[in-house]
Amino acid sequence: MSDGKASLLDYLKSWPLALLPHQLLSRLVRSISRCRTRPLKDLLIRAFMWKFAIDLGEAVVTRAVEFPDFNSFFTRALKPGIRPLPDEPGAIACPVDGYVSQAGQINHDSILQAKGQEYSLRRLLGGDAGRAAPFLGGGFATLYLSPSDYHRIHMPASGRLVETVYVPGRLYSVAPHTTRTIPGLFARNERLVCLFDTNTGPMAVVMVGAIFVSCMETVWGGIANPHMWRSIQSQRHDQSSGQPIELARGAEMGRFNMGSTVIVLFGPGQVCWTDTLRAGTPVRVGQLLGMPA
Repeated sequence: MSDGKASLLDYLKSWPLALLPHQLLSRLVRSISRCRTRPLKDLLIRAFMWKFAIDLGEAVVTRAVEFPDFNSFFTRALKPGIRPLPDEPGAIACPVDGYVSQAGQINHDSILQAKGQEYSLRRLLGGDAGRAAPFLGGGFATLYLSPSDYHRIHMPASGRLVETVYVPGRLYSVAPHTTRTIPGLFARNERLVCLFDTNTGPMAVVMVGAIFVSCMETVWGGIANPHMWRSIQSQRHDQSSGQPIELARGAEMGRFNMGSTVIVLFGPGQVCWTDTLRAGTPVRVGQLLGMPA
C-alpha cells in the first residue's frame, strides 16, 4: 500500500465506479454468496482461495468443502487463542486483520483520508454535532480489510454500547486507489456507527461499507440494513431500552460480507498510538494499537 498522492492510474481506476449501480451489484453478490448449491459454492470458494492464496490453517473449519456457502467461508471464525490480546489490561487492541490506511489526530472536525484528502468527522458520524463533539481533536485509526483478510471485527477496548447509527450512502470501493482519489469517501459510503462508553472515555467503531459489501452485521442487532433504508436510523442502547450491551476487549462485535474498512475513534487526550501505526503497516486482531494517555 502507498500513502502517496493520487496518480493518473488511480483516477482511471476509481472514477468509472461512480457509474455503477452500487446497491444492485451488492445485493446480487450477497445473494450469490449465500447460494448453497454445492457445485457453485465450491467453485466460488476454490477460485477465491486460489486468487488470494487463502490458508485455512488458522480457521475453525479447515476444509473448504465443509462451508455451507461462500459467505460462511468468507466470514469464517478463527481458532480460539490464535489472536492473543496485549498483556496490558488497558491497552487498545486492533479490531481487525488488515492494513493501516491512516492513523493520527483529528484536526478539530477533519480526518485525514489520504495525502491531499480529508473528510468531516461530523459527516462520518451521520451529521449530528452532538454525536461528533466528544471526538473533536481526538485520535483516529483507519484500518483497511482486503478480500483476503479475516472479516470479523473485534472490540478494541471493553465498553458498553450507547448507540448504533446506520447511515445510508454509496458503495464505492475502499481500496487504496479510491481513498486517494474520491473526496470524502468514508463519509459518502454506507456505514454503521457504533458508539461505546469505555473506562478511558467515548469510543466509536465505524464499519464502512463498500462495493459488494451492502451487508454489515453486529452481534447484538444482526444485519444493519435489512430493509434497504434510505434515511439515517439511530438506536439508543441505554438502561431504558432494555438489557445493557457490554462487550469485553477482543470480543467479536460484527462482521463484513466482503472487504471494507473500520475506523476507530477516541476523544482528545484518551489514547497514544504506537509508533508503528503508520500507513501501509499490516495489522492483526489483538495487536497493540495504543495505550491510554
